[in-house]
Amino acid sequence: MINQVTLVGRLTKDPEVKYTADGRPFLNMTIAVNRPYRNQQGVAETDFIYCTVWNKSAENTAKYCQKGSLVGVLGTIQTRNYEDKEGKKIYVTEVSVHTVRFMDKKRSDSSELLPILTIP
Repeated sequence: MINQVTLVGRLTKDPEVKYTADGRPFLNMTIAVNRPYRNQQGVAETDFIYCTVWNKSAENTAKYCQKGSLVGVLGTIQTRNYEDKEGKKIYVTEVSVHTVRFMDKKRSDSSELLPILTIP
């Protein structure tokens, strides 16, 4: 069986690294991905895809990217569920990101090239 996702889109907000209780860095981000076709009104619709990035990739994504940055991600689809405060079951589908590719040009304030990040 194959579970592989490739997305190219723009970050919907500035990425912010958080840490688990044992100190492992992660970030949750949403990528806006335009659909390759237009609806009946001639408008290209956009999907907002929830993604989770871990470890050094999370830290570097926060360091090199900001709201509106164009990124490519490779990962897998994962689902989970939990109960909210009212006891209602909430289902979440997200991309667990393995590789982040920074696709914007390098920042003018840095002479470094933007790296490709892969989770080992």
